[in-house]
Amino acid sequence: MEDTYRVPVKEGDRIRAGLAMQLVAVPTGIAPEAMVAGVRQGPRQVQARRLAMYLAHVGLGWTVERVGHAFGFNRATVSAGCRWVEDARDDPAVDGLMERLELAVRQVCETPHLEMTRLDTVAVAR
Repeated sequence: MEDTYRVPVKEGDRIRAGLAMQLVAVPTGIAPEAMVAGVRQGPRQVQARRLAMYLAHVGLGWTVERVGHAFGFNRATVSAGCRWVEDARDDPAVDGLMERLELAVRQVCETPHLEMTRLDTVAVAR
């Protein structure tokens, strides 16, 4: 029996990795589930996953090891993906996209934590 070893990942890291995948999904049209599917993927899905991992690495400032843990891949896969994106950034369209995505992920993740219990006292405008 061969069990795959998975490092425990904090819920906050899973949420932030999910955010990176969701942000990449919008311009690429690749669903986050397809980026980390447990089956061999096509080139478009792999490229989208690389963009999301790079976004977590650069946009969130994570180490490649932390990115690997959050995405369920090893450090070598993350490193290779990040190198691919770095090379792809020579294209102004890719570079502009990554700049916008990095800004978006930073802005969302730097937002102060919201205490959900406070929402009960806030009037919701409809």
